[in-house]
This record gives sequence, structure tokens and C-alpha cells, in this order.
Amino acid sequence: MNRTDRLYALVEELRAVAPRPRSARWLALRFDVSSRTIERDLSALQQSGVPIWAEPGRTGGYCLDPAHTLAPLGFTVDEALAVTISLGMLASSPFRDAATSALRKVVAVMDDRSLGETAELATRIHFLEDGPAVEMPTELASALRTRNVLQIVYLDRAGAVTSREIEPLGYVGKGRDWYLIAWCRLRNALRAFKGNRISAAVSTGERSPRRSFTIEDLDIPNGELRTLNTGMPER
Repeated sequence: MNRTDRLYALVEELRAVAPRPRSARWLALRFDVSSRTIERDLSALQQSGVPIWAEPGRTGGYCLDPAHTLAPLGFTVDEALAVTISLGMLASSPFRDAATSALRKVVAVMDDRSLGETAELATRIHFLEDGPAVEMPTELASALRTRNVLQIVYLDRAGAVTSREIEPLGYVGKGRDWYLIAWCRLRNALRAFKGNRISAAVSTGERSPRRSFTIEDLDIPNGELRTLNTGMPER
């Protein structure tokens, strides 16, 4: 997590428990940095105008002004349950960390009654899976947004391990399996890389050229591709 993302996440963490405090040590463990780094981050947030203050004492720590928290979201219980289920289904995807963070933000701004009912209903939702999920490299989550060329280590269907430079173009999800659609510089062609066969992924820092592709280019023999409908208006 870079510093910008950590500063935002710190505010969200304090927002979620406001007005209760979090100690610098607790936050340091949460974000896997030193307490000194947390204190520097909180100081930077305070200087930028975020209403954070230190509460002294053995049970003290850093607090966020409750007035700075968001108003409760206007979700119905059914809507909140649908969001919870949707985000939970991303647990085996490249977006699992973002989904977990998004769910925490939703929980943080729901009213207690709706949250309690949603949580109880969520315990009745189950996913039937073949086995434990294989975690994919975290670099895959931001691949589309950054458009950076990735150096990956990949195990192909024949069991051969290869190192390749790829240009990320999209994703296809099938149940628990996720495929990264990318231009493979080794094969000089469009390829679908199964996420759980990518054992390592590192950004080269190179910005990939813009490439377009169609569903027909993927040449998927079985099943029917469905494009995600976000309901967001085009700009």
C-alpha cells in the first residue's frame, strides 16, 4: 500500500470506529508499518484539515471527529445484503482486497438496525466451492487502471513455467476462476492467463500502448460472455 492509499485508509479506519480511539500501535499493526510512520501520517492529515485529535491515557489513541463521518447510507436491508453478497463473491478474484475495503466502508456508514439485520441474513448465504482459493499477486488488481506492462511468472497448461511481459487489457470471470486478458509479448498475440497460474507479477513501470479487442477475439469455445452492466451513465 502506498502512502496516499494508507492516508485514505487511516481516515476510513478512524471513521469506522468514531468517536472511539485507535492507538498508534494498533494502527501500525493494521497497516504493517511502524508507529512512527503512523504518527507522521496522522500529523500530515491533521495539517491538511482532517479533524483528528489524540486522546491521552492507557485506553487512549487517535480519534476522528464524529461530525466528520458520513451520514448513514440509504440502503434497504435487501440492497445492503446484495452488496455484501456481491463483494463476498470477489474473494477469489484479483479485486479481493478492494472488495474487503469497500465492504468495511459500507458497514461503517450503515445504521445499527439495518447493519444487524443484514449481518444476520448474511450468515445464511453460502458458496459451494471446490476447494480453498489460490491468492493471486496483488499487482493484478490495479493492472487495468495503471496500464503498466507486467512481468509475470506463468505456469501453462502443459506444466511449463515461463517468464513473460504482458500488457493487461481486461478480465474474464468464470465462477471462482479469473482470467487476465492481455497482449503477450512472448507470443505476440492476445492471451487469457488463468489467475491461479500466475505465481508472480511485477510492474515494469512501462506504460502499455492502447490496444483494442473484441469478445470475438477471445475465441472462447464454451459458455456465453456477459459484459458487466454498472448502470453508470456514459460521459
